[in-house]
Amino acid sequence: MRTRIKICGLTREQDIEAAVSAGVDAIGFVFYPKSKRCLTPRRAAQLRRAVPAFVDVVALFVNPAPSDVQAVLDEVHPELLQFHGDESPQDCARYGQRFLRAFRAGAPGLETAENLASYCRAFGEAAGWLFDSYSSGYGGSGHGFDYALLDDVRADPVSRPLILSGGLNGDNIGQAIEQVRPWAVDVSSGVELEQGIKSSDRISFFVDAAHAADAKMKGKK
Repeated sequence: MRTRIKICGLTREQDIEAAVSAGVDAIGFVFYPKSKRCLTPRRAAQLRRAVPAFVDVVALFVNPAPSDVQAVLDEVHPELLQFHGDESPQDCARYGQRFLRAFRAGAPGLETAENLASYCRAFGEAAGWLFDSYSSGYGGSGHGFDYALLDDVRADPVSRPLILSGGLNGDNIGQAIEQVRPWAVDVSSGVELEQGIKSSDRISFFVDAAHAADAKMKGKK
């Protein structure tokens, strides 16, 4: 198995080119108005044209109005929706589109491995469960969390593919992959020069470090 890689919060064509050249599996566009990485559907549609075949586009929302999601579906045509707020299972599934559900590990009510796993089970229709750190915002904080909170999720027979996020960068991604062994990893601030402005060198460093971790684990088998 190899760890899939998503770069989130892209806002420029050159950053998409850097991510694609590095070999990522998916890129994320943010549609959360309070984020400095937020895009309009029109701008995202322009950027989408720079994304080649076999690289997925993921549209990230935080407690959106259904009309806002529909506008992105109509104009951007993402492969996946990502819900990063307090959306219910019904909120996520109503569009008939494959989706990821994000969880802020350590948030009120999600402070233990048992509680986190129990809460996640309601989202069994998700294509993946993404775990980010808890902060006053919704993602992109650059902070990590205690991976022991994922112990019950990893052991749960009904768990969905696990996507690790929160505080990842090229220096710690190898250790994170070895410890958690996620299906995929998702990085935003860890490959940025400033919010919404990615670094091609940091993207390449991150991707190479993730691949090196996969090779190291394969060598241990």
